[in-house]
Amino acid sequence: MAKQHVSFNLNGKHVDALVEPRELLVHTIRETLSLTGTHIGCESSHCGACTVDLDGKSVKSCTVLAVQADGAELKTVEGLADADGLHAVQQAFIEEHGLQCGFCTPGMLIRAYRFLQENPNPTEEEIRWGMSGNLCRCTGYQNIVKAVQTAAQTLQQA
Repeated sequence: MAKQHVSFNLNGKHVDALVEPRELLVHTIRETLSLTGTHIGCESSHCGACTVDLDGKSVKSCTVLAVQADGAELKTVEGLADADGLHAVQQAFIEEHGLQCGFCTPGMLIRAYRFLQENPNPTEEEIRWGMSGNLCRCTGYQNIVKAVQTAAQTLQQA
């Protein structure tokens, strides 16, 4: 099959890529664009390690074709921090020990980033539900929930 040209904004920068029509977005991000923060976990949409922010929605990039991102706004974990430092979600995960092995962390961070835009003052139950599409095998989730609560408070004060 002939490769197709795709063009989108990735973490605030315009990018172009040639992709196979059947190529998954996660592979384009990691292999073509060399941003390896987005992790490949299950490749069947169960774990959420590959979660990215696509046009203002959390999506599992193992279920999106790269051609579907043409013209889109895309944010990966590499796009959370800015010149001023870490994003509040990243800082909260550090402060609250919301990670252990770190494999799920990029997807958790991106999902928490979007979730807190959707619900800036969530209850613990809402956080657990809002983050439920992202799995962690290490933490037991309690510190992840605390991290999202801390980030919510920080963002409200900003």
